[in-house]
Amino acid sequence: MGVATNGSSSSTSESAETAQPQAYKFLIYGRTGWIGGLLGQLCAARGIPFAYGAGRLENRAQLEADIDEVSPTHVFNAAGVTGRPNVDWCETHRTETIRANVCGTLTLADVCRARGLVLINYATGCIFEYDAGHQLGTGIGFKEEDTPNFVGSFYSKTKAMVEELLKNYENVCTLRVRMPISSDLSNPRNFITKIARYDKVVDIPNSMTILDELLPISIEMAKRNLTGIWNFTNPGVVSHNEILEMYRDYIDPNFSWKNFTLEEQAKVIVAPRSNNELDCTKLKAEFPELLSIKDSLVKYVFKPNQKTSKA
Repeated sequence: MGVATNGSSSSTSESAETAQPQAYKFLIYGRTGWIGGLLGQLCAARGIPFAYGAGRLENRAQLEADIDEVSPTHVFNAAGVTGRPNVDWCETHRTETIRANVCGTLTLADVCRARGLVLINYATGCIFEYDAGHQLGTGIGFKEEDTPNFVGSFYSKTKAMVEELLKNYENVCTLRVRMPISSDLSNPRNFITKIARYDKVVDIPNSMTILDELLPISIEMAKRNLTGIWNFTNPGVVSHNEILEMYRDYIDPNFSWKNFTLEEQAKVIVAPRSNNELDCTKLKAEFPELLSIKDSLVKYVFKPNQKTSKA
């Protein structure tokens, strides 16, 4: 299919490689979404030509028309449904969830493969939960080749389904995002913003994704034509209480919160939530500069927003 993958390049000379940045053009799906919007901002700041796709993911003809018009070198998929205000929405809107998250993603992957294009697909790591072999507090995380074991929510079920099917597409780079966080603490999709507004929170260590650090890495992954499945979180785990303690220390010294148990949480949500640690050895080997979750939180989120003098 002419798809250059996993570090390969259509150019073989050093001179061609150094000239490559001017040759990129990205087609991004998810214009109205959080990650899609941030991707556009990153491309604009870095001088990378890009366009947002106008077609619906499940409409093959519209996707082909987008590619014909834009002539991209890479395609990014940050579209799909997560539900509003949260994934509980997917429990009662199952066909809509399938249409976007399964049919749409597979159609886009297939169109990209037919056109010889690498697809960077922002997926989810919320398809695992702590188990006997990956116990909380052990530091043993789920690896890229592990089979998803969390089926508590319909959203996660669809994501696990499509990840398995996408393994057959050699042109797809699947990025397992978890509990995304950014320096924009006003964004309601930001994990920190969410839990800071909750009446009560559970306190469980989890792998999380600092978008300010990792979205630029995803652009670099496209440039390197990396494919396959990647745990796309910062190394290590951080708990809800640890994040809120940092929020108190850096942002609001008067901030306080209450905890409740998973059993108590279950009474106020429709679908269970995934809690896990992902092993980031593969990503860290490719990008050695990648910070641990707590260091990344301080550098990219809390210090830029710092309002106190005692942190």
